[in-house]
Amino acid sequence: MFKAIFTNSFGILTSRVLGFFRDLLTASALGANIYSDIFFIAFKLPNLFRRIFAEGAFTQVFIPSFARSRHKAVFSVNIFFIFLSVILIITLLVNLVPQLFTKAIATGFDAETVSLAAPYVAINFWYLPLIFCVTFLSALLQYRHHFATSAFSTALLNLSLIAALYFSQDKSQSQIVYYLSFAVVLGGVLQLLVHCIAIYKLGLAKLLLGGIRYFSIKSQTIKDETKKFRTNFFPAVWGNSTAQVSAFLDTFLASFLATGSISYLYYANRIFQLPLALFAIATSVALFPRIARYLKNNDETKALENLQKAFWFLSFLLALSTIGGIMLSHEIIWLLFQRGAFHVQDTNHTSTVLQMYMLGLVPFGIQKLFVLWLYAKEMQAKAAKIATISLVVYSSFALAFITPFGVAGLALASTIGGFVSLFFTLKVFGIKNFFAILRSKNLIYLLLACLVLIVLLLLLKEYLRAYI
Repeated sequence: MFKAIFTNSFGILTSRVLGFFRDLLTASALGANIYSDIFFIAFKLPNLFRRIFAEGAFTQVFIPSFARSRHKAVFSVNIFFIFLSVILIITLLVNLVPQLFTKAIATGFDAETVSLAAPYVAINFWYLPLIFCVTFLSALLQYRHHFATSAFSTALLNLSLIAALYFSQDKSQSQIVYYLSFAVVLGGVLQLLVHCIAIYKLGLAKLLLGGIRYFSIKSQTIKDETKKFRTNFFPAVWGNSTAQVSAFLDTFLASFLATGSISYLYYANRIFQLPLALFAIATSVALFPRIARYLKNNDETKALENLQKAFWFLSFLLALSTIGGIMLSHEIIWLLFQRGAFHVQDTNHTSTVLQMYMLGLVPFGIQKLFVLWLYAKEMQAKAAKIATISLVVYSSFALAFITPFGVAGLALASTIGGFVSLFFTLKVFGIKNFFAILRSKNLIYLLLACLVLIVLLLLLKEYLRAYI
C-alpha cells in the first residue's frame, strides 16, 4: 500500500513541477491578454468535464461495481461503450456549434472574441474522449494495484505543452494558441498510448477482448449491474461537482472585493492543493481498490486495518504540512511570488488567505480518506448529500464572513465547510469505529513530531527574518 502511495505522490509531484514550468513558459509566450484568456477558456471546458465526469465520479463508482460484478469482462466493456458514446456525441456537438459552447463558458466575451475562440474550443474538446479512455484503463490498472502508469502519465500533457511552446516561440500569438490546442490533444493520445501498453503487459487486454467477444451473448446478464451503476453514478457526479461549484462561488464573491482578491485566492489555493494532492489524493487513490476488494469479500476487518494504517500515515503528513504552512505562510509566498508586479502588500494578503486554507488541510485530507468507505460500500447518494450540506454551510459562512474578513473570510468559510464534511462522513462511517482508530499509541508520536516541528520552524522563521 505504501509503495503505491509514494508512487502516486512522486507522480503528482513530477506533474506539478512540470506544470509550474509550463505556466512560466505560457506566461512568457502569451503574457496576460486576449489570446491567453482564449486558450485558458478553450481548455477549461474539457478540463471541467474531466474533473467532474470522467475521473472522480467514474472511478469512484466503477471500481466497487467492477469488484462486485460476476461478469467483469462484459460489464466493463458495456460501461466503456456507453460512456464513450455519450462523450463522443457531446464532443461532436461542440465541434458542430463551438460558438454556442464557447459563449456558455465565457459569457463576458463579445461576439468577435467568441468567434475567435470557438475553433480552439473545438480542438481542445477532443481531449475529453481521450482522457475518458485513459480514466477507464486507469481504473482497471488500479484494481490490479498498478499505479505507476497513471501517476506519471499525467506529466505527458505538460511535456506536450512545453514542446508546443518551444516549437512555436517564433510564431504569432494566434498560432501559439493553435500549437497549444493541438498539444493538448497530443498529450491525451500519449497518455492513452502508455495506458494501452500497461494494459497489454498486465494481461488485461484479454479481459477486454473477451468482453467484446461475449457481449452479445451475455449482455442481459449484466442488466441489473448496469442499472445499479447508473443509479450510483449521478449522485457521484454531483458529489464531485460541489468542489467546482465552491471554487466558482469563491471567484464570484471575490470579484466584489478589492482588486487582486481573486489572485490572492488563486495563488493561496495553488499552494494548499499541493500537500492535499501529494498526500491525501495519492493515499486515497492507492487505498480505494484495496478497500473495495476487501468489502466485496465481506472482510471488513482487513479493510479497517488498511484504513487505520493509512489514517495515521496521512494524519502525520497533513498535520506537519498544516503547521509548516501556517507558520511559514509569509515566507512561502515571498519565495514563490514576490517579484515584479507582485508586491509586499500582495504577499501579506495572500499569506493570510493561505493560513485560512491551511487550517482546513487536515479535515479535507482525512475526509477524502474516509469517504472511500462510503464509495466502496456503494453509498454514493449519502456522499452526495454530505457534499451538498458542506456546500450550503460554506456558502452561508462565505456570505457572513466576506464583509468583516474580506477575502480571507472566503478561505475560512471553505475550511469550515471541510470540517462539516468530515463530521458527517465520520458519522456515516461510524463514530465508534473512528474512536477505535484514535485509541492508539500513534497519537503520542504524532503530537511529539508536531512539537519538534514547531520548535524547528520557529528557529527557521527567526533565521529567515533577516532576509525578508
